[in-house]
Amino acid sequence: MGIEIDHIEFSDQDFLAFRACLEDNIEALGELLQRPGFGEGPASLGAELEMYIVDGDGYPLYANQEILEAAADPTLTLELNRYNLEYNLPPFALSDDPFRCTEKAIIDSLERLAPVAAAHGGRIVPIGILPTLRETDFGSHCITDRRRYHALVRQLIERRGDRFQIDINGTEPLKLAMQDITLEGANTSFQVHYRVTPSAFADTFNAIQLMTPLAVALAANSPGLFGHSLWHETRIPLFKQSIDTRHLDPYGWNEPARVNFGQGWARCGAEELFREVVRIYPPLLPLRDGSTAAEDMAAGRVPSLAELRLHQSTVWLWNRPIYDDADGGHLRIEMRALPAGPTAVDMVANAAFLIGAAEGIRSQLAHLLPAIPFRNAEYNFYRAAQHGLDARLVWPELDQSGYREQPITEVIARMLPVARVGLGTIGISAAEIDRYLGVIEERLQNRQTGAVWQQRKLQKLKQQMPADRAMHELLENFIGLSAQNLPVARWPV
Repeated sequence: MGIEIDHIEFSDQDFLAFRACLEDNIEALGELLQRPGFGEGPASLGAELEMYIVDGDGYPLYANQEILEAAADPTLTLELNRYNLEYNLPPFALSDDPFRCTEKAIIDSLERLAPVAAAHGGRIVPIGILPTLRETDFGSHCITDRRRYHALVRQLIERRGDRFQIDINGTEPLKLAMQDITLEGANTSFQVHYRVTPSAFADTFNAIQLMTPLAVALAANSPGLFGHSLWHETRIPLFKQSIDTRHLDPYGWNEPARVNFGQGWARCGAEELFREVVRIYPPLLPLRDGSTAAEDMAAGRVPSLAELRLHQSTVWLWNRPIYDDADGGHLRIEMRALPAGPTAVDMVANAAFLIGAAEGIRSQLAHLLPAIPFRNAEYNFYRAAQHGLDARLVWPELDQSGYREQPITEVIARMLPVARVGLGTIGISAAEIDRYLGVIEERLQNRQTGAVWQQRKLQKLKQQMPADRAMHELLENFIGLSAQNLPVARWPV
């Protein structure tokens, strides 16, 4: 979504032509997936890290374009709001200590960016939702001045036709109405990309879907907004509600939300997931590439499938399939539910647990999935986001007869050995496994996620000072501890 475009208004003909391109892309993808050897190759791990820019007082600093230009770093890109940036971290082969290399890449990137931001009066903060945000930090004035973002905002508003309603429950519920989608920019994430072969795609995708609630509860780092104590991972409902284009009819059928957990378990492979997005969701940005996929394939080129990839980027599934024409063409699974922060080691540990647990459970899926209808997996996802390590899930068992809720901490404890086996199976070294799953074990033992630390710290600070000042002091403490790369389980309250 960081690529610039040349116009923001589209005709009916633009949409018709784009839909034809999507059909061309889908057919080409189906043909590619039938080719022997397509998408084979060494598995890899990559990531994207979204960040806040704050000023000396801890308020959002509207300077992403200026900092981007000064940094002159091709791995750094803009985000929707003017106080957000994103790093596209390099991919690492699973045979090359990918988790340790990703942790080092995060640290190195933040260290490079810090003096550039400082020259503009800014600081970089990897945190799910900035605690010092104000309602005045949202609106048309905060949108990054790129035509792509203006076009996306316009299309979503046209489809909605009225205000975007935010209604999030919690200890201090939040209700408000927005004229645009800029509250989406309150959410910063650590998005993990995992390369998967076409033959293993469906099982791996389903396993990641099943394990995502556990990772979300462990990773929670967004306990509120505008001073309201909400969900442990408030990003999940906030992102969904801030760009939901539907008008819900309680008595009729409803178009699926463009932000969702999915429509069901994958049955055959990646192609059905791509087709699902094309069939269910109307295009938002009808921008066409120069050549068609059919022309590329006839010329012996790996097609870019640019239209399909663009369309896919305007449907925000929490886990979604990715096609990439690099390296002869390949598939990835993008895991989008993990928040930014608190530290590099915490973020990488979250990814290691999620991937390890998914790989470790994959061989049992044929027996487990019949015990958990997809709607229950979706229920687990939202309960984990809402309650964090206090959540209770409907978890499948091999010898199950009926449903029962279980404490999520008990499920995670049982899955940690599974994650160890899974990481070992894909070639991760014992040293890496011990380091990152050790971070998860310590977090589980201390019952302290980023969200829990923020809640506890804020409660303590509010006993010493006014609430507004306490939010700023909370952020300053967070920034200091995050810079030390000390696992959040050890952060003092």
